[in-house]
Amino acid sequence: MIVRLERDRCVGHAQCFAVDEHLFPVDDNGYSTVEPFYVRAGDEEVARRGVDACPEHALVIGEEVEPAEGPN
Repeated sequence: MIVRLERDRCVGHAQCFAVDEHLFPVDDNGYSTVEPFYVRAGDEEVARRGVDACPEHALVIGEEVEPAEGPN
């Protein structure tokens, strides 16, 4: 499972940070600074709660992406 941020949707509520400040860091103004990350085993529930806490739906849970094939 991957968590990523749609930056144009974040308006700085920092609700994700309130769930877990390490998984969902924010800048000094409360805007998320999340870079896409793979959720470690055991962190799935807190990751889902952090994503669900965002009223703007700026955080998105995705599935793992298969690497693109290189040129032949």
